[in-house]
Amino acid sequence: MTKTYTLKAADVDRHWFIVDAANIPLGRLSTQVARLLSGKHKPTFAPNLDNGDFVVVINAQQTVLTGRKELQKLYYRHSGQPGKLKEETAERLRARKPERMIELAVRGMLPKTKMGRQQLRKLKVYAGTEHPHSAQQPQTFAVA
Repeated sequence: MTKTYTLKAADVDRHWFIVDAANIPLGRLSTQVARLLSGKHKPTFAPNLDNGDFVVVINAQQTVLTGRKELQKLYYRHSGQPGKLKEETAERLRARKPERMIELAVRGMLPKTKMGRQQLRKLKVYAGTEHPHSAQQPQTFAVA
C-alpha cells in the first residue's frame, strides 16, 4: 500500500521569478502572478500550506488596461475618519503610484486570510526596470 505524500513547511523550496509587465493586460498579469505566489504551478501544491515563490514585477508603469478602463476604473481608499473616502481613476493612480495597481489586482486574487497576506508579502513590484533583487538570481517568467 502506498502512502500519500504531505508537504511539510520545512520541505518548501522557494524560487524567485521576475515578470516583465510591459504591454501585458493587468488582469492576465495578475492571474499569473497570483498563481506563482500561491504555488499552484507546483506539483506539491497544498491548499493549507504556503509553498509559493517570490515574484518580482518590473515595468509596472507600462502595464496595459483595455478599453476605457484607464479613465473609468476607480480605486477607493479610506482614512478611517467619517467623510474621508477618496476615489481616484486608474490614470491618476498610475501617475502617482504605478506599483499599487498591480498590488491591488493581485491582492484581490489571493485568499482573504492570514495565508493570503503572507503570500502577498512575497510580491515585489517596481515601476521601472531597476530592482534590488538581482542577488537572488531570479528566473524570467513569460506571461502568455
